[in-house]
Amino acid sequence: MRKFFEVGTHLVLDGYSTNTALLSDMNRVSSFLDEYPNRMEMTKIMPPYVFRYQGGSPQENGLSGIVLIAESHISIHTFPSKGYLSVDVFSCKPFDVDAATDYLVNYFKLSEFTRQVLDRGLEYPRDLDESLSLVVDDRLDSLEKIAHT
Repeated sequence: MRKFFEVGTHLVLDGYSTNTALLSDMNRVSSFLDEYPNRMEMTKIMPPYVFRYQGGSPQENGLSGIVLIAESHISIHTFPSKGYLSVDVFSCKPFDVDAATDYLVNYFKLSEFTRQVLDRGLEYPRDLDESLSLVVDDRLDSLEKIAHT
């Protein structure tokens, strides 16, 4: 039986703000993506990218942004006419999910929110001995497949 290992934590936050100007402020969203990796003690590997989207109706309009971090990514989508935003914070390095949630609630003045916290990934041990064992098992499986071809 193969072992399964957690790769990282994925915070999925959906929220509503009565201050819809915050959700349409491209500079504020960009600043969040630019500054938040440092607050999390993560490594930003590119500048944030934020795009304004004009859909077929005002309800579809909003902002979408992402910043890649060495540990994974942070993304955001806003829909100001609905007062809604969604944020994903995914990192293979542990982070304080409660602190991240509190920061997002305060930064975007959320009046309501829901969050999900997912443990993601397979076969990525944090312990060196488990890593070596897994790699050896994987290589043996590969050699066995080669031998049978």
